[in-house]
Amino acid sequence: MSATGITDVVRADFDTRLADADEDGALELAVGLVASGVSAEDVLLGLVAPAQVRVGERWESGEWTVAREHAATYVSRRAVDAVAAAARAPVGAGSPGHVLVACGDGEWHVLPSHILAEVLRLRGFQVRSLGGSVSPGELLSDVHQNGPDVVALSCTLSSNLPLAHRQIATCRCAGVPVMTGGPGFGPQGIWAYALGADLYAADARGAAEALLRRWPPVLCGESSVQADAVAAYATLVRRRPELLDHLAHALREVFPALWGGTGREHMEGADFLGRLLDSLAAAVFVDDERVFTGQLAFAARYLSARSVESRCLLVLTDALADRLHGSPRTLDTLAAGRRSLVAREADCHRPE
Repeated sequence: MSATGITDVVRADFDTRLADADEDGALELAVGLVASGVSAEDVLLGLVAPAQVRVGERWESGEWTVAREHAATYVSRRAVDAVAAAARAPVGAGSPGHVLVACGDGEWHVLPSHILAEVLRLRGFQVRSLGGSVSPGELLSDVHQNGPDVVALSCTLSSNLPLAHRQIATCRCAGVPVMTGGPGFGPQGIWAYALGADLYAADARGAAEALLRRWPPVLCGESSVQADAVAAYATLVRRRPELLDHLAHALREVFPALWGGTGREHMEGADFLGRLLDSLAAAVFVDDERVFTGQLAFAARYLSARSVESRCLLVLTDALADRLHGSPRTLDTLAAGRRSLVAREADCHRPE
């Protein structure tokens, strides 16, 4: 049994209910844990959150369809609401302060921010949540109207880092500190700090504890994004339609099977080419090749699980390099991506 009182058997039971999209059963299990004395925070972070990670892994591996992943995610969201409602403490005069929770622009993975909002409420904070894909203008408007003490920004996909930079800059102009969280901000939040964030937390519990230790939060971050990186990124954004067409043509020439039947459906369903190009642009923006090599590693696993030759990723990186001779920064990132793919291929074919 874990320290939270949530056993492996309970976790497996909850996973099964998510897999079956059994909303009633999942809510009964999660709320029942709270009624038995397990803290709501432990249920959210020790049961629901890791179960949702496994949902994503099942989609990535090809075990689950997108529709099945969506159905399970919906049940997870309902479980978060039910657990929080079963244990929520009223916010009184002793509230530490007001936190505005939002997902980065273009970010639709809402559940992590939803869990964060509920954990903060359980800790006594006044919380306002804006949900998924919040634009800088929407964020600024809400900041002006409601005056939060801090904005908590969630980002799951590192391809959205340039958009998150705009949000952080918007908050800084309004004089509001920004706490960040989510794997999109990189290991230990390295890219969050590069974008000028003031705080980073690996999970909702860490976020609540960091805020309580350093309340009120202060503006201390500073963006390290360089002007030439912004210029190279802007070039990629401007040329995005042309580059996407070029990538599609390159694949059609070398792997025609990918553009008919199952292969094409897989790649279109994941917005494959666009995500790859966006991750390259984000890597150039923050000047860190790991944004791009990480996306390539994910793409290789995704394709392999669907019986599509991951070697097509080499075709894509070479096709981009062929069109982007005028940007040394971008070419360096593409070269790093190619090296990572070659190394991965070597590892896959190395004898046991």
